[in-house]
Amino acid sequence: MVAAITAEELGHVELVSNGVAMLNNGPDTDEDEENGGDISGAPFEDMKDIRLAASFFANGGGAAPINSNGASWNNDFITTTGNVVFDLLHNFHLECGARLHKLRVYESLTDPTGREICGYLLVRGSVHAHAYALALKKITGVEIEKMLPVPNIPLGNIPECQKYLDEGSHRRLYTFSPDDYKEMSGIWGNGEVALPTDPQGELEVVEGMPDGGKIQQLAGVPSAFSPDYAPEEMLEIAEKLYKASR
Repeated sequence: MVAAITAEELGHVELVSNGVAMLNNGPDTDEDEENGGDISGAPFEDMKDIRLAASFFANGGGAAPINSNGASWNNDFITTTGNVVFDLLHNFHLECGARLHKLRVYESLTDPTGREICGYLLVRGSVHAHAYALALKKITGVEIEKMLPVPNIPLGNIPECQKYLDEGSHRRLYTFSPDDYKEMSGIWGNGEVALPTDPQGELEVVEGMPDGGKIQQLAGVPSAFSPDYAPEEMLEIAEKLYKASR
């Protein structure tokens, strides 16, 4: 179960990264700069006044493994004691914390792209918190899932969550493998049902992974020294590197 959730979390990192790129650099318009752009007009003048200017000065508006204060992610953030109950409880705590942060990000946004990402991640993150709670109940007998949702804001109160609830995403946990991790159906499933605040139904383990979405290919921004590229050139470079490695 932990391995399957880890696989999904890697997909969430990709989703957030592309969402950040869309919010900071998109959508593309007919006015996208060409031929190097004119940097003499201070195209990023407003960036000097934003709270985390380094996100533009150093990262060009892209996502980076840092928090909202600019502190870098590091190995000290990992907790793995070897005690199963303690580590599952810590994961449960992290999922509740992540839900709190997503809600606060949602409250700070009006852009539909950002809110759509938050809505999807709130549903899937709630699945993970529920899964860890059920795993702890299986081991200890303590019904920790009765604490959920934390914070106590039902997903149904968030419009961007509604379509994912309607399709039953809050009841599904994916194996992200055609053959492995099927044993987690003893935790996620086995007569367990959705949380009382969500649309009801039995929990379900789905073999494989959900369908992915399209990644928007943004146009280049020459004034940020991020020129566009020709896909055929990238393919040619990749083929040369592959042949050189043989």
